[in-house]
Amino acid sequence: MSAGFDIANPTEEHRMLRDMVRNFVLEEVEPQALEHDRLERFNSDLFRKLGALGLHGITIDEAYGGVGMDATAVAIVNEELSYSDPGFCLAYLAHAQLMVNNLAFNGSEDQKARILPFVCSGQWIGCMGMSEPGYGTDVLGMSTSAIRQGDGSWLLNGRKMWITNGVIDDGDTPADVCMVYAKTGEDANGRSQITTFIVERGMEGYSVGQKIVDKLGMRASNTAELVFDDVRVPVENVVGLPGDSMIHMMRNLEIERIALAAMAVGISRRCLSIMNRYASDREAFGRRIREFGQIQRHIAESWAEYRAMRAYVYDTALRTRLSESGNRLDSDGVKLYSTTAAKNIADRAIQVLGGYGYVGEYVVERLWRDSKLLEIGGGTLESHQKNIARDLGRDSSPING
Repeated sequence: MSAGFDIANPTEEHRMLRDMVRNFVLEEVEPQALEHDRLERFNSDLFRKLGALGLHGITIDEAYGGVGMDATAVAIVNEELSYSDPGFCLAYLAHAQLMVNNLAFNGSEDQKARILPFVCSGQWIGCMGMSEPGYGTDVLGMSTSAIRQGDGSWLLNGRKMWITNGVIDDGDTPADVCMVYAKTGEDANGRSQITTFIVERGMEGYSVGQKIVDKLGMRASNTAELVFDDVRVPVENVVGLPGDSMIHMMRNLEIERIALAAMAVGISRRCLSIMNRYASDREAFGRRIREFGQIQRHIAESWAEYRAMRAYVYDTALRTRLSESGNRLDSDGVKLYSTTAAKNIADRAIQVLGGYGYVGEYVVERLWRDSKLLEIGGGTLESHQKNIARDLGRDSSPING
């Protein structure tokens, strides 16, 4: 690598992507962010514009309407959107990474040819159904199940909870397409077998149970409970082989966690920028507040943590291949570190701004609220700690690598 190598923009194509998204955010995303947070309203019109930019298909082959980029590109888009509106970005992530990327790397040719052009363009809005009212991190404990019928179709029953994009309007319209994980039996050792089903809007028995409102943060994205009541799923909507979905799930979790960590980078960069500027503008006792040691500590620690997470996020993205799994140690590690650091940086920004930091007009209180979800979604902090400790216990060589 040359002295001028930038790990966050490793190629000119990546730099051009960042510039394009950054300009779009400044012109289109930022003006609507505060209002949509206050109204708890998903901006579906703006969301569809991301399709015209190619962002919904950022990792998808051009043959299906995508642009065929890599994990670094995923991180760039999520960082830049989250600099302005993490809630809106979460809706993007749930669609582009959890559903579109998932189908692209795990679906059949027929499934990809039929569905990907619609979701890459933004004409259809997608989601993924994994968590349940009583089960989140404990995936194998899920109760949603599907039973194979005599004609080869499957009868799907259950409920999925906390589903981003589960409802796509202010009413009860479910996502156009949902990739649903369900139990379909047990293996010889009594371990649950999980299968992925493509459920499409209009299938009888597929509905919104409730739209979840009054969330702490990420209010510009819609969250819902989805109900599957004797949904008959045709055999052509089964993703991969029955019982093989744990492989799909784990591979897709890696890019999800990198994307969530990249959101933390965007939140941190915005908070750091705001507190740094305010520290020069604000005076107390006849001096700029940046001359006080307490303020210097807030800025300096935030800078160090921001730079550390940025390097870790983009190093992990650079070494991630979307078609392969096996990078769990660092996809867990980067999310564990970055998400908590982002929350702490947002907290410091509020402290530096004082009363101004506590109101919505100055952005940082919204970013602080939004940052908390990053410690929960895509795997809790506790699950990352468990995974990292277990993986290093099995193989300690990465420590000295």
